[in-house]
Amino acid sequence: MSNSKVLAKSKKILDDTKLNLVERLQKLVDLLNHEKDKYDWVGFYFAKHSEKTLHLVPFSGEPTDHIVIPFGKGICGQVAESNNTFLVDDVNAQGNYIACSLNVKSEIVVPIFVNNQNIGQIDIDSNTANAFSKEDEALLESINQMIAQVIEKENIQVLDLVEYK
Repeated sequence: MSNSKVLAKSKKILDDTKLNLVERLQKLVDLLNHEKDKYDWVGFYFAKHSEKTLHLVPFSGEPTDHIVIPFGKGICGQVAESNNTFLVDDVNAQGNYIACSLNVKSEIVVPIFVNNQNIGQIDIDSNTANAFSKEDEALLESINQMIAQVIEKENIQVLDLVEYK
């Protein structure tokens, strides 16, 4: 599916206020996992700044043991500290990598900002090396901007996302 179609479907999902945000994010990760060929695992981690941890809320793909990640650990933890997108073409060449699956070859993590604060991130793993491009980065940045707008507009507290059961 083209990025423009993914963005249009993402907007429709995020605009559906009949669902809470976690339910919308679940639909979004399912969309990305099923419609983008090389997106083999897709998840959102949200920050609990008081504990310097990231918490997995919705995801689509194989189950993972990495439900909580400390800031600084792995690619996601590095993004929590650096506030920068991290694209890894070959996870085996990355020293601070947390393996979710032996099949994963590449990863991209893009932060979500609300009021200039890094509140979380989208994390995507691929079983294909060199799977991600600048176009993927732009797509995910656009999706994260839409998510940030929903969080601001609906006055959603990130801690509520972290503690969602």
